[in-house]
Amino acid sequence: MLTLTARLGMADTSYAVTTVEDLREQFLAKVTAHRKLNVEMRDGVHLSTDVYIPKNTTGKIPAILNRLPYDYDPLPAFRLAWMMKAIDRGYAVILQNERGLFFSEGDYEILGRPQKDGSDMLDWIAEQEWSNGKVGLYGCSSSAEWQLALSATDHPALAAIVPAGAGAGIGAVGPYTEHGNLYRGGAVQLLFSAWMYDYMQPGMRPLFPAATTPELREKISKWYDLSPSVPPADWGEVFKTLPISKINDEAGMASATWEELINRDPSSGEWRQGGLFYADTMQINTPALWLNSWFDISVGPNLALFNHARQNSKRASSEAQYAVVGPNLHCNFFDDDVGEVGDREFANADIGAYDLILDFFDHFMKGESNGFNRNVPPVQYYDMGNEIWVESESWPPTDAEPHVFYLESGEGANSLFGDGVLQRKTPADGSDSFTFDPMNPVPSVGGDACCMGPDYKDGMRDQRAVEARADVLVYTSEPLEHDLKVAGEVNVTLYVSSDAADTDFTIKLVDVFPDGAAYNIDENIQRVSWRDGYEAQAPAMSEGEVYRVTFAPMNTANTFKQGHRIRVEVSSSNFPRFSRNMNTMTPHYEQEDPFVARNSVYFGEKYPSQVLFDVRGGRTTAHERVYGWQVLGLNSSL
Repeated sequence: MLTLTARLGMADTSYAVTTVEDLREQFLAKVTAHRKLNVEMRDGVHLSTDVYIPKNTTGKIPAILNRLPYDYDPLPAFRLAWMMKAIDRGYAVILQNERGLFFSEGDYEILGRPQKDGSDMLDWIAEQEWSNGKVGLYGCSSSAEWQLALSATDHPALAAIVPAGAGAGIGAVGPYTEHGNLYRGGAVQLLFSAWMYDYMQPGMRPLFPAATTPELREKISKWYDLSPSVPPADWGEVFKTLPISKINDEAGMASATWEELINRDPSSGEWRQGGLFYADTMQINTPALWLNSWFDISVGPNLALFNHARQNSKRASSEAQYAVVGPNLHCNFFDDDVGEVGDREFANADIGAYDLILDFFDHFMKGESNGFNRNVPPVQYYDMGNEIWVESESWPPTDAEPHVFYLESGEGANSLFGDGVLQRKTPADGSDSFTFDPMNPVPSVGGDACCMGPDYKDGMRDQRAVEARADVLVYTSEPLEHDLKVAGEVNVTLYVSSDAADTDFTIKLVDVFPDGAAYNIDENIQRVSWRDGYEAQAPAMSEGEVYRVTFAPMNTANTFKQGHRIRVEVSSSNFPRFSRNMNTMTPHYEQEDPFVARNSVYFGEKYPSQVLFDVRGGRTTAHERVYGWQVLGLNSSL
């Protein structure tokens, strides 16, 4: 028997079910359901909407809106889990498909016109006879990303938001210009080609007459779920397609969405015409609970946006921003395997996310004096080395101090078998070189990605096979005499040269265990032609000239334990996590002909290639804090 436990407040209510059908039956017994409603937007397009209201409701109640580009017919177990909890807390729950998808009319656009359609939906909810005029937004990934731009409208009905894993909704914030995670450091993140193939096949679907009643639409939804069943693609081969603009065509995708987006470079003004959040012109004007993961696509931009909201929003909103960062994979905040991250399994990883979310909503949507604003710290993050949760007043923690480590080698840092060193003192002048062949790239092993097909394994993985390659420079510290508590940003500066017109440099931060196992902590990439920013591409490289390349900050929390070693890998590819640079100045979406490059990294007093860590000092002591239903062994650094 499957037992779904819904932990509500301090009490547990268990729903014993044998099938998901039984769970649906129990849920529907609790609600008054209005399914397949056609909610009209300002341009006359109707969006398919399901509304679930708790039975025996007295008075007006708030609503939680989950707007998404995915099929939710029939309701799956993971969605029913949080909906059941929300209903039991006295919320109406609303599910809605973005325009152009499933039973929603119109043409699909990524993020689904968050400000216009989102505002129209908030108006509609506030006008319902059961509504108290307050709406909260909840969702992860694509059901979270549209929340950011909608919050910037300062709509009077929007009371609180919970964006989880929402990096693809961010255009640019602070040092990050990723345009919805399509780019990182000017290189393309290929995961979105696979995601679009699996989920975004708009324009090719049966449509029903506009006059079709909600009752008939509900019946039809039991016959046709309108969810495309795309044939599986061999992504190991498809990702190799050149030019990369043809990847989804090679996979067999019917839509040109990928090609339309990939043909914009990072400087294109078209990015600002969609639904992305750009911090130079927008603010988060809503209390927010940000759920993030160390092994998700874009924890750095998410934490930068959290800080932007604290520093730039209205006072009531800036003081109501809360960030949680766990060790988990993308959107895996709730499952039993929340602590399983690739080859590692972390203890105490479950922070009780459902109850945290609903307590947050109770305080900011119902005005309950549940102590949320007093007892929940602005930042809670998971220290992967100590396997504990840590509280902080800020990110990075205010007591974190910079610790610099320099790159150096004697005979050469090529591969795990070289003599590359990561050390605190400034080294003698020198350099390391390697050959980068775009047709023989360094393979991605683990990492902070998702959605790249069934054969790609993300998360924390042993890197020693990668480090055996001669085109990977490996710099390793001596075994640590004391714990090194890294919590905050990791900033990398390299001094480089190449005989190519353009090339990439990649970074990987690794924790080396006493037995030699080498687990990735974070990774990054920078395309040299975008070294000066993203308003315009920099001139081609000149052979023999040394260039200073800085990376957007990585963010992590990992105590490198006594006896462990810190390792940094440097190369020019991490494929298929990132697209390959053909080492030419041809636009990335047209590149087909590779140039084999000879790339160099310099170190020493003149060219101090370095890694700058935020490090917390002092000892770690454990204390227990009761939160909701769970007693958490949380920790703080003193």
